[in-house]
Amino acid sequence: MSTDLFEIVIKQLERAAQFMEISGEALEFLKRPQRILEVNIPTKMDDGSMKMFTGFRVQYNWARGPTKGGIRYHPGMTLSTVKALAAWMTWKTAVVDLPYGGAKGGVICNPREMSMGELERLTRGYIRAIYDIITPYTDILGPDVGTNPQIMAWIVDEYELISRRRDPAFGITSSKPLSIGGSPGRVGATAKGAMYTVREATRVLGMELKGATIAIQGFGKAGYSMAKTASEEFGMKVVAISDIEGGIYNPDGLNADEVLKWVKEHDVWIRDFPGATNITNEELLTLEVDVLAPAAIENVLTKDNADKVKAKLIAEIANGPVTPEADDILYEKGVFQIPDFLCNAGGVTASYFEWVQNITGFYWTSEEVYQKLNNKMTKAFHDVYAVHKEKKIHMRDAAYVVAVNRVYQAMKDRGWVDK
Repeated sequence: MSTDLFEIVIKQLERAAQFMEISGEALEFLKRPQRILEVNIPTKMDDGSMKMFTGFRVQYNWARGPTKGGIRYHPGMTLSTVKALAAWMTWKTAVVDLPYGGAKGGVICNPREMSMGELERLTRGYIRAIYDIITPYTDILGPDVGTNPQIMAWIVDEYELISRRRDPAFGITSSKPLSIGGSPGRVGATAKGAMYTVREATRVLGMELKGATIAIQGFGKAGYSMAKTASEEFGMKVVAISDIEGGIYNPDGLNADEVLKWVKEHDVWIRDFPGATNITNEELLTLEVDVLAPAAIENVLTKDNADKVKAKLIAEIANGPVTPEADDILYEKGVFQIPDFLCNAGGVTASYFEWVQNITGFYWTSEEVYQKLNNKMTKAFHDVYAVHKEKKIHMRDAAYVVAVNRVYQAMKDRGWVDK
């Protein structure tokens, strides 16, 4: 099985198409991005040397509206990865019924090895390189792995400098600092959105949410927020969490804030946290828990370990954590999955709310944002669950059917493909 992410996207799309009435020409259209841009970004380093970085921006489909997608800074970034992430953003915005298409961008670099000055010069150079294909009304950027609100602030400033304030620059990106158009409630929205779908899943499955055990792979922004939200707001018991070096397990529960504080104070990875047992990432995935939440990287559940999963419910917070072969195994085992582009859509939904506030100049409270997020995620879950029940298909296939049908309808109405 290839682990090329874009090949997985195509396989998932073709698999879902068998449950839809979609024309061959439309399917071929949806297998290709509408625009791919690759750029070279000369960047002055602190030692005075000039280094060349390769960057990408892929606008996958804009039938339903402006494209939306984050910017990833990572040494392993490839065009295939960006295309896959842009495709998933297309389905993600459609499945929660946002008036957006999907996009993604990235730069091949290691931000951990770069100073703040180098990162700022790289970011401004990247925006200059892609400026011709982005505006607040056609393609909206956002953070992803390796980027953060500070980088979003530099993007806003550089875009405003180039455009000479002709556009509402705050709307060019999401997840900005509150001082320059950021939205209350945006931080932690991915975890909240995921938990809203977990809540609805436990209801349809007849599971008790309060007191249910959860294991979370990944202790970055999403994983930490998921652990905190699951325990503090929904009464779940977080029994295991992990990072890139391994994980910890405590059947009596773990406190996300205490773990984070310990990690920061000791400047170490998560292992050896007092009172917990060290486990590997592989062991975490197969723990006997009610809910498993892969919140780290792609392809962690494969045909080699899917049959060992003991969780009743999988909440896919990471992008692409389960391979198609693993999907089949889990489905046959009766494991209920909330697919990634539904489960983790809370982030882009809150980003859409931020964009609306930027464009209109009218801002909401965090309580208003969370209520709107709750409504959107709840409806999206039940839209997908209804197709899952009606067609008796995998939840991922059902999510694709809902999302792709919405994109397909827009393409037909625009006249891009025959009706």
